[in-house]
Amino acid sequence: MLVSTKGRYGLRSMVDLAINGANNPLPLRVIAERQGISESYLEQVFATLRKAGLVKAVRGSFGGYILAKPASAITVEEVLTTLEGPMIPVNCVEDSASTNCPRIDSCLTYPLWKDLSDKIDEVLSSTTLQDLVDRAGS
Repeated sequence: MLVSTKGRYGLRSMVDLAINGANNPLPLRVIAERQGISESYLEQVFATLRKAGLVKAVRGSFGGYILAKPASAITVEEVLTTLEGPMIPVNCVEDSASTNCPRIDSCLTYPLWKDLSDKIDEVLSSTTLQDLVDRAGS
């Protein structure tokens, strides 16, 4: 499992928005400059985040983006799965029956992959944007 540029940039930008956009909408241009990300690329990322209900667009001369929920209510898992899809090390641990391996009951390595997947999920689902904001302030 490798988090792509889209996932890394999206998460960094969401944390930036949580830190700097608490009181007013933040233009993507400002986030892009501060994070060293192409504004046009960030527009694509934020379109996906907006469709998922994680950010809201505010129009007008003082427009930009705001978080759709408090930073403490948005998990890293929500952001990354929105941008990346399932965060799993191998397909056989995905819950979908169509991707499960027919050898699951006899697979010698499945327990390892399942444990790893559970730990990844535990960390991502228990870490919020607010946690990352707090860590950034340390």
